[in-house]
Amino acid sequence: MPLDGQVSPVIELPTALEQRWQTMRILMARIEDALAKALQASHGLSVSEFAALSALAYSDDDGHLRQQFLADSIPLNQSSLSRLVGRLEKLGLTERYLCPHDRRGVYTQITDKGRACVEEARVVYVQALEAVLAEVARNEDLAPAAAWLAEAADPAPRA
Repeated sequence: MPLDGQVSPVIELPTALEQRWQTMRILMARIEDALAKALQASHGLSVSEFAALSALAYSDDDGHLRQQFLADSIPLNQSSLSRLVGRLEKLGLTERYLCPHDRRGVYTQITDKGRACVEEARVVYVQALEAVLAEVARNEDLAPAAAWLAEAADPAPRA
């Protein structure tokens, strides 16, 4: 930590690729932190729980997905997804069932309560995302990546 009056050190990674990847990692961490705080405070959800509910709610398969596909779409490893789905199930937001054709296949289905939850939480999620992007836009290192993401900001959801 620099002392008062001292200039902070500068980190120059060896290649542009490494520098840009580090910038993306920093941006992702700031966004993830802002989303986590907002979702936890407003709906008691983690970012991964919200991501799972969103994947289910907005899938073209009527709100149910094979757990392996859900894990890949968030992304989470299979073990973490099982615990996450268990938490969502206890809250009445999802339910699991076995595939009727392949008893090894486990599906997760979003409930009506889960759909309502994701719709309410989505408002907070988008507001927090837009706020953190506006905040990091003032950082010269993060501004280009933040601007690229902010270009996609659209208050109207896809039909």
